[in-house]
Amino acid sequence: MAAGPWGWGPAALALLLALLLGGARRLRRRYAADGARAAPRGRAAAAAARADGARALLVTAHPDDEAMFFAPTVLGLARAGARAAVLCCSAGNYYNQGEIRKKELEQSCFLLGIPASDVRVIDHRDLPDNPAVEWDTQLLAAFVLKHIEANNINLVVTFDAGGVSGHANHISLYAALRYLHSEQKLPEGCRVLVLESVNLLRKYISILDVPISCLLPRDALFILTEEETAQARRAMRCHRSQLLWFRHIYMLFSRYMVINSLRLL
Repeated sequence: MAAGPWGWGPAALALLLALLLGGARRLRRRYAADGARAAPRGRAAAAAARADGARALLVTAHPDDEAMFFAPTVLGLARAGARAAVLCCSAGNYYNQGEIRKKELEQSCFLLGIPASDVRVIDHRDLPDNPAVEWDTQLLAAFVLKHIEANNINLVVTFDAGGVSGHANHISLYAALRYLHSEQKLPEGCRVLVLESVNLLRKYISILDVPISCLLPRDALFILTEEETAQARRAMRCHRSQLLWFRHIYMLFSRYMVINSLRLL
């Protein structure tokens, strides 16, 4: 007796998913083994990351951004030979947990290979942790530029105009770096990479997004191995005050725990 549409449908779908997953895993192993992949326009950024003594600065809005969104970049840069530092522009005090979250940030960064001496938190009253507040571009730019100059930074990484999650504080970081870049206030040779925001479907298909990310244009691409992904998740678990049920789901399914595609400003 011939199978009806409901008989073949699930089997065909399962086979397709298995093929996609297998292909994604092969691509992941290949690209992760090669480190950062860069399109022609991004080769200068990749070279800067690999140069001896290179200093990369990750500019984030809140404690946990470094693990939740940027772990592939942090670990990929370290693999490429760059020394990364973190400038977190708020203490994450929206629920009056700022002091706890500062300590969690240091623990997370330690697991990502960044010592506490290279982690700085800006806790300024005019830069509150609040999804409804756009931070002042000039004030924020001044803080960031001062840190860049004081630490001889030659590569800055932050959010793009979409802020990954649309958070106003994330988008404010992009506005500040775009201002510094467009006004040519950054030190000579200092480049800025921004993390690409993707649509909701791509955001939550984990490694199934690897083939898409490999095919689409970008300036730098970081893909973690399985071991590095486990390391990124351990770093995220350091943020115990933030680990609500949906964050556990995020860690399992978000492509940002495995993949970062970035563009040069």
